[in-house]
Amino acid sequence: MSEKKSGLRQGLTNYGDEGFSLFLRKAFIKGAGYTDDALSRPIVAIANTGSAYNPCHGNAPQLIEAVKRGVMLAGGLPVEFPTISIAESFSHPTSMYLRNLMSMDTEEMIRAQPMDAVVLIGGCDKTVPAQLMGAAAAGVPAIQLVTGAMLTGSHRGERVGACTDCRRFWASFRGDQIDEAEIEAVNNQLVATVGTCSVMGTASTMACIAEALGMMLPGGASAPAVTADRIRIAERTGAQAVAMIGRDLSPAAILTPKAIENALRVLLAIGGSTNGIIHLTAIAGRLGIRIDLEQLDRMARETPVLVDLKPSGQHYMEDLHRAGGLTTVMREMKGLLHLDALTVTGRTLGEELDAAPASFPQEVVRPFGRPIFPQGGIAVLRGNLAPGGAIIKQSAASASLMEHEGRAVVFEDAEDLARRIDDPELDVEAHDVLVLKRIGPVGAPGMPEAGYIPIPRKLGRQGVKDMVRISDGRMSGTASGTVVLHVTPEAAIGGPLAVVRTGDRIRLSVAERSIELALSDEEIAARLAALPARQADPDERGYRKLFLTTITQADEGCDFDFLQATRITATVPGNGNKG
Repeated sequence: MSEKKSGLRQGLTNYGDEGFSLFLRKAFIKGAGYTDDALSRPIVAIANTGSAYNPCHGNAPQLIEAVKRGVMLAGGLPVEFPTISIAESFSHPTSMYLRNLMSMDTEEMIRAQPMDAVVLIGGCDKTVPAQLMGAAAAGVPAIQLVTGAMLTGSHRGERVGACTDCRRFWASFRGDQIDEAEIEAVNNQLVATVGTCSVMGTASTMACIAEALGMMLPGGASAPAVTADRIRIAERTGAQAVAMIGRDLSPAAILTPKAIENALRVLLAIGGSTNGIIHLTAIAGRLGIRIDLEQLDRMARETPVLVDLKPSGQHYMEDLHRAGGLTTVMREMKGLLHLDALTVTGRTLGEELDAAPASFPQEVVRPFGRPIFPQGGIAVLRGNLAPGGAIIKQSAASASLMEHEGRAVVFEDAEDLARRIDDPELDVEAHDVLVLKRIGPVGAPGMPEAGYIPIPRKLGRQGVKDMVRISDGRMSGTASGTVVLHVTPEAAIGGPLAVVRTGDRIRLSVAERSIELALSDEEIAARLAALPARQADPDERGYRKLFLTTITQADEGCDFDFLQATRITATVPGNGNKG
């Protein structure tokens, strides 16, 4: 077996002469002022996702400098490189449309450039899963660093933060309960600093998942973006990247079925974003690990929500950090975790929990026996409306609507919704069920976070705060409400959701984990048979064409089919899961 090459000697550009390839490589990089001593050291690459379009990553320059400092103190050579950056509110048509592209960018840049380890700097919702997906496939030792959550602001003496409070105030504005001057004043306070959303949204969820997976330093998920703690974590991350070199700490060694199960447990216990399931499914899929939604739901029934953060609770990410971060959470649920799972430190999860500072009294993370919600934050639904499954964030839903039957009020797509939702003549009542079609992976395309269907203005003015809402799309992790998401298969590819009509009856039972359209199988089949065949646009080209022809459904992680592992080697949660 040939010796594994390191530093500048690995992955040489092919000029037909290996010696000449190395000679050219050194000549060009010396043009940047590097010495032979520097170039002889192990290389730690730093994936830079900073962008003026991405305020969630506004502290990336400071983090990069701290990572470099840590790498050099540990004897390595830091080299940063850029990749795509995805910001939620600056991505058209939606950030999910670009996640797989960013994962490809990350994977191929790791493969193409000489590096012995890589630090992945991400933060905003889709960046962390994209980086973990790419790194998992590339195989180089990798360690995740997140930018961290923003600090909260203040409006009229009330603490506020993005973006659970964004939706609450906007709903009040739509319902004429606050005026334009106040909504503008709130707008100046919701995002008080750079960083990711201050609640347990998708970015915070993915940060916690990365730590639970073992791909991040212990304590790395919760430190706010603009604190010294975050900078110190960045320095330690750089040093740890050097320590990983030459050890069996590749992503495949860490992202095992046990690690995926740990992350699923944590997702449920933190009341995490529903998007976390899609992203974890995609990450696992790159390594041939399949997530079974039926078994996930069984896991949810025995995993309580312990973290009292918005939108399921009342606190913010900075409060979780002060309460000891994810370590406090995982200590409370140790009996449900695989403590022998490996982490980027080379130690097991159990060893890291034992070595962490002692717990102390706090109000953010509840004791296991006194949870804020008795079951995991997410429930998996099935029925004739969603034969492939659907998701509801039960910890953020209205208890009065979790068992509900109502008349469907149907919107055919996002444009239809925008056109009619605030029409004063819209035939809708508070007990109806709002249905939005064609916002799935193919239908939108890109599965936008439009599943949080707004309450019709006429009902908002009457004080209606929540209704049962159903779609094949996604919802922001910062949102709350009785919202059924990820209906699979989606309407655009002929799923049963496509045949729902206004006036049909729909029954939701979270207790029974069912979502049913009150029609016979024969009637549903007849309606499906009458659907027109989907016609491909002959002018489609480029990335859009690639997306539409290879995207998988929500239950497979919305990944491109050709990026997934060629075979399934494990299914989780499996018989060996804890609890």
